[in-house]
Amino acid sequence: MVELTPSMIEEYLKEAFGTETALVDYGDIGSLDKQGMKSFGYGKPLLVRFTVASDDGKAEIQETVISVMKGDNYGHQFYWDRASILMFQYETSAKLSKHVKPMGMGYVNSAGKMMPLHEPREFFILNEKLEGYDYFQDLDRITKGDFRDADTEQAGELAGWLADIHSVKKDDSHLYMRRVRDLIGSSECIMGLVDEAYDHPCEHFSKDRFISLEKRLIDWRWKLSNYTHRLCAVHGDFHPWNVLVGGPTGFSVLDRSRGEWGEPAGDLCCMAANYILFGLYGGGSCSENFRKMYMTYFEKYLERTGDIEILEVIAPFFVFRGLVIASPVWYPDHPVKVRASLLRFIENVLEEEVFDYADFKRYMR
Repeated sequence: MVELTPSMIEEYLKEAFGTETALVDYGDIGSLDKQGMKSFGYGKPLLVRFTVASDDGKAEIQETVISVMKGDNYGHQFYWDRASILMFQYETSAKLSKHVKPMGMGYVNSAGKMMPLHEPREFFILNEKLEGYDYFQDLDRITKGDFRDADTEQAGELAGWLADIHSVKKDDSHLYMRRVRDLIGSSECIMGLVDEAYDHPCEHFSKDRFISLEKRLIDWRWKLSNYTHRLCAVHGDFHPWNVLVGGPTGFSVLDRSRGEWGEPAGDLCCMAANYILFGLYGGGSCSENFRKMYMTYFEKYLERTGDIEILEVIAPFFVFRGLVIASPVWYPDHPVKVRASLLRFIENVLEEEVFDYADFKRYMR
């Protein structure tokens, strides 16, 4: 709950409208009943009356209504969800005839101060600079025949890190199913990839195959509704381009994505799918080296977590990652054989209730 005080409101007004601004009154719309102040933050609008200096120097009375969205289970659980809605309203409301016009937008910071945003256009983030290089460079090296014992050890370390972060659990069935909905229907995930990462008609995957794939995923959505107890902390985009290796403190990770909580299978299959991809590029001993890394990665994870149940839910997450790495838009230079193998994988993996991680190659036949 956000609790506003008169001093907080006045300080915000001065930053947003000028130092000569002064708070006159505040309270419920219609009555200026100040008893409503304490519950502000649960979707209850607050009417604020204030004065600003006009061009002739006189105090001009204005009114504004401050609103905060209420969190709910419809995709608004986190403050960044609600921020996106408010930013949309701020940007577009004035463009619609007869719609109420926005007067400002801001946020309450961790110190309880109301901070204005002035004419936002785009947002950015600053991160620390880490030492190391992208992990995919090691995988490229292996495809060229330079395999080292340390490569297998690295795969095990990555699995151990995942096991550690996935040990933090959360009891929220609504949030788990939100992540399942996002997996299947989000513009960033399966249906978004089908629409945007593949041309239609697609020379590599017919329309009927896409339709069949999407229908099969509905069955899996209902299956996953029985696994809401699995919600845990996740990275969300754990692939070789988001891992730095070779630094003084070992590996580091970048670009946490798609939420703080989710199904651990999403993280596990993301890196595993890339071991499969790079293995397809090499024949003979190269392919076997990637299989060794893949098996070490999977077995270390299962050993550390004891989570055999993950094999019951991982299939649709492999579909998402498979659509990414098989995409002719994102990976235009794949040999036909590689792309065809990946696309067969995402179809066949949905046909078994439990993923056979040790014999993953048969899903590509």
